[in-house]
Amino acid sequence: MLTFMIMSIRMTITRGGQISIPAAVRRRWGTSTVTFDDQGERIVIEPAPDDPIAAAEGALAAELAGLDASTLRRRSREDERVAERRRHA
Repeated sequence: MLTFMIMSIRMTITRGGQISIPAAVRRRWGTSTVTFDDQGERIVIEPAPDDPIAAAEGALAAELAGLDASTLRRRSREDERVAERRRHA
């Protein structure tokens, strides 16, 4: 059975434009970073990884298996050279 915790909290925006996210919510999501999405009729605040590089590495682990940093750098430099040649062609 799935249970969802729906929480609606009224917050005050300070003169400096800040709001405080309750500690229980921060602990639940395990992050101190959020994204703010203005959708016109509503504002959506979603948890975001504190370290986006580490999160991306985890998400891409299967695709990057067996590649080391030097190989990735070499491929990136080659891609840059190809793109530069195309710009000047």
